[in-house]
Amino acid sequence: MADTEPKILVFSTENVSDPGIDLAGRNKTHYSPSVYVIALPCSSGIRPAWILHAIRRGFDGVFIAADGSDCALIPDCTARTARIVSEAQDLLTRNGFDPARVKMAALCSVCAEPFEKHMKQFGAALKKIGPAAREE
Repeated sequence: MADTEPKILVFSTENVSDPGIDLAGRNKTHYSPSVYVIALPCSSGIRPAWILHAIRRGFDGVFIAADGSDCALIPDCTARTARIVSEAQDLLTRNGFDPARVKMAALCSVCAEPFEKHMKQFGAALKKIGPAAREE
């Protein structure tokens, strides 16, 4: 993986983090073209099995761009999403993958620069871990 960029799947939220990620694109910020984004209504709707599936299907890491306290749908969104991440890390561990392959951070609708920073840091961490395919 030293010569290639890690493939990262990002789960973003339609009303909060996705506009920030779109802003990063409009601002032409520099993060890996190996980042793929799926928008959902709320980060607490993600299932740990989806994360394991993504890793098994070739993604090196999964990043959850959570609503944080800005979620208009569920008042305890952050706590629910944190539980999902914890369950996903346990699931990854039980299936022979490094739990550091999943990361969560709150991103707002104007968080273009923080998104770029998170992608670079997560990509660097994944490079140190190595490709997911080697772990199974």
